[in-house]
Amino acid sequence: MKNECKWRTLTLLLLLATLSTHAQVMARISVKAGASRRLNTAVYTALKNANQPGLDSLQLLEIRGNKRSPVPFQLLNDNLYWIMEGITPAGSTRVYELVKGPSVARDNVMQLKDTAGAFLLRQGSRKLLQYNYAIVAPPAGLDTVYRRSGFIHPLWAPDGQVITNIHPQGHWHHVGIWNPWTHTSFKGKETDFWNLQKKEGTVRFKGVAGRVQGPVACGFTVLQDHIAFTGGKEVTAINEEWVVKALNCGTDTSRFVWDFASTLNCADPAGITLLQYRYGGGFGLRTMEAWTAATSAVLTSEGKTRKDADSTRARWVKITGRTEKGQAGILIMNHPGNFDSPQPLRVWPENSERGEIMMNFSPTKMKEWILQYGRYYAQRYRVVTFIKDLSKEEIENYYQDYVKPPEVTVAWNGAI
Repeated sequence: MKNECKWRTLTLLLLLATLSTHAQVMARISVKAGASRRLNTAVYTALKNANQPGLDSLQLLEIRGNKRSPVPFQLLNDNLYWIMEGITPAGSTRVYELVKGPSVARDNVMQLKDTAGAFLLRQGSRKLLQYNYAIVAPPAGLDTVYRRSGFIHPLWAPDGQVITNIHPQGHWHHVGIWNPWTHTSFKGKETDFWNLQKKEGTVRFKGVAGRVQGPVACGFTVLQDHIAFTGGKEVTAINEEWVVKALNCGTDTSRFVWDFASTLNCADPAGITLLQYRYGGGFGLRTMEAWTAATSAVLTSEGKTRKDADSTRARWVKITGRTEKGQAGILIMNHPGNFDSPQPLRVWPENSERGEIMMNFSPTKMKEWILQYGRYYAQRYRVVTFIKDLSKEEIENYYQDYVKPPEVTVAWNGAI
């Protein structure tokens, strides 16, 4: 039965490829790798008249000599996304055609599941991350002030190991991946949205603005409020939008790649000042309890380690640690367009907090940031979770994928 299914699939692909040679070519697309080696890289191009009916009847084909191979694609925000599967050597060019042809079913490899309290992102049957939009209670016996929504946990390594932690002892306000601001000035009062025990403020999930899934990417757009407790009232100080998008890693089952973007706008005409402080905002991470100074390692783009990474700037930071299944890790890259980039790091010293890891790209560690009413401020990061390890060369290739993606050139043959 399995062989019969394989032959049917092969026959269908061959038929599609044959039909497509006679199909109307809408566009020819060239993708230049540039100076970097590319591995299962997601690429995209704007699609003409993206709202026009009939896009389901398009096919994307990769052209190699006389061979035309169907490529799964996905339409996101009027852009056509696909995976440049496998290795693309530096300096090379790959060619694709967008053609009109028979509709092809495309599997939703990248999936979003709503679990009535959280969004779960998966690649096939493997879990990537969970965003909790419902309020999560702290351990029994703790103050209810630690109730929290709007954070990511669990975060899974590709082998299924959970590598984040919430409500760790002594830091009950730490929740996986989160980014509240710590030291702010709002309406003439210092307000802390991070340290919940101070009862000055918190962050809450507000609503869903979008969700996507398909063969190339899955993710969600959510709204969150930074709420100040002032004069016995709750006042929304900052509106925030999170966009989280996980990308298909193609043939590589040892990595997951996902993007995180936070856009802020002050909710009050008075504005808000994010004061200079050693941590807060940006990208905050609390790793699994088992990752201590003896079982984990930190490396930054500037060669800093757990001993000296704190208060230094970095384009990226890698954290690796031992798990029950071997070794896993997380790479976080901060975009050069972010405020005060390359952003400073907060990394706990190895001789404190039982040697456990709290890491934060802290945008206001070196200087304050004034958010004006009516303006929008974006912070972007790309994350790679992996098993075993990533070499510095591999990391730099990922970084170039993020900040200098392949050059896509489209020659249109009329309008779609």
